[in-house]
Amino acid sequence: MADLKMPEINYVIVAGNLTKDPTFRQTTNNTPVVNFSIASNRKYRDSSNQWQEDVCYVGIVAWNKLAESCRDKLKKGSAVLVDGELQSRSWKSDEGLNRNVVEIKARRIQFLNKLSRPNSPDNGFDSFVEEEHIFADDEGIDYTEDSFDKFLSNEESNLLK
Repeated sequence: MADLKMPEINYVIVAGNLTKDPTFRQTTNNTPVVNFSIASNRKYRDSSNQWQEDVCYVGIVAWNKLAESCRDKLKKGSAVLVDGELQSRSWKSDEGLNRNVVEIKARRIQFLNKLSRPNSPDNGFDSFVEEEHIFADDEGIDYTEDSFDKFLSNEESNLLK
């Protein structure tokens, strides 16, 4: 039998809402980095055909310009779609214990919240404009014209609106 090599694929897309405000810091080399967690919900029917909901909490890390964009635009409750890769890291806690975490290193983040339109006339209705920016990662690629919407079904798209 021929020796087969498995492809090395590490690619993740997840949507959810921030569980708290992002934590922004800079490394000793002044590289911007932001960490936050999102809650991603999954709906399913249980054995009695009743709808149930399961929540998965996922840690996210973003670097450089993407980190700065997250710092400026995100807060607790913000809806995001994250495209990235899984990474693991280890450290020693202040108590001397070994800690490990698996998180998503973001390549792109699409901010899904609707923003109030400034200087709109007060007509009794809230005026909103959907933010459509996807920010570059540390490679400096501009994804402003790119959109994850093309990957969503109509039902998923309506849920995000």
